[in-house]
Amino acid sequence: MAINLRCSCGGETKLTAKRCPRCKKAFPKKGRKYKVTVHVEGKKVSKTVTNLELAKEIENKFKTDIVRGEFNLTKKSSPVLNKVWKAYLPWAKEHKKSWKTDEYYYQKHLEPPLGEKPLDKISPFDIEKLIINMKKGESQHGRSYASATIKHQVVLLSRLYSIARQWNMYDGPNPCQKIRLPKLNNKVTEFLSNDELSRLLETLENWPNKMSVSIVKFLLYTGLRRGEVFKLTWEDIDLARQTVLLKDPKGKEDQTLPLSNKAVQVLNDIPKEYETPYIFYGKDGKQRTEFKTAWNSIKKTACLPDKFRLHGLRHHFASSLASSGVTLQIIQKLLTHKDASTTQRYAHLADRALRDAVNLSDKLQEPVEETTIVNMRDA
Repeated sequence: MAINLRCSCGGETKLTAKRCPRCKKAFPKKGRKYKVTVHVEGKKVSKTVTNLELAKEIENKFKTDIVRGEFNLTKKSSPVLNKVWKAYLPWAKEHKKSWKTDEYYYQKHLEPPLGEKPLDKISPFDIEKLIINMKKGESQHGRSYASATIKHQVVLLSRLYSIARQWNMYDGPNPCQKIRLPKLNNKVTEFLSNDELSRLLETLENWPNKMSVSIVKFLLYTGLRRGEVFKLTWEDIDLARQTVLLKDPKGKEDQTLPLSNKAVQVLNDIPKEYETPYIFYGKDGKQRTEFKTAWNSIKKTACLPDKFRLHGLRHHFASSLASSGVTLQIIQKLLTHKDASTTQRYAHLADRALRDAVNLSDKLQEPVEETTIVNMRDA
């Protein structure tokens, strides 16, 4: 048990010393630091304060705790990452729609290098190494990992640290907080040209699988997300009012949206091969979960760009509305965007519509010829 003077350089010495034995600087009369140190069971704990009286009080408390046997210096061991994951997964299944994505990412990228490491042994260097390896590696499709995918690994790891702290499994630092996450460019706005749209519609007219045709057309005419369409049941549709009910769309409250005449026509023409509640059903009438193979075949036949995604139909829907002068507020409602900033990616198209309107106003302000006025009155 001891109280020592502590210098800013890290040196320590007895209370009566006038100079630091390490840097040789004189201790100031005011603003001194005092370090209380106690050794118990071969282990050491210390506390630094700026007041000698407080240091003495802490020393007395340490002595009292030792006498009572209440001084516990045993440090709680940190759990390995796999233990935290096993606790987290059941919770995620109950609270997260994307728990399967978390499970895939963890098993694919986090568990192999970090799963057996205690949380306090995972360093920022380990995480940077994970990022570098992913940047050099390839996905199962032979493509480089997107920045968003790499970022998701760090976000998931950081979430596991937060959960561990929240559930009193760990009380140490989170190394993810020292990592600079990759910059993302998510504002990709896909848009079909008139020729591309014509080729797509022509391809759909001759496509043999009518369910695939219905899916593509409904996405094109509604701008809904693929997952939202696959979950739709006939109970969600009101054909009389031409509305669709979206249940819990991407974390929001249920939304009722209008359907266009073409979208309603798609519903009227849809194949009904099974007794199933799902509108755009999959194999044996079950809920559909995949459409990639069919979409790639349609896209290839229609000669659409290789990078044009099925989700691009949603962007095309919104871009067409914005270009036609529909306000961003209405587009936000139709796309069920929770945040208006997400809809801002279409702002430049809305600006173009405003400019077209201004140019039209130039023509409207030109004087009308007198002969035209007379003819109109005669009519």
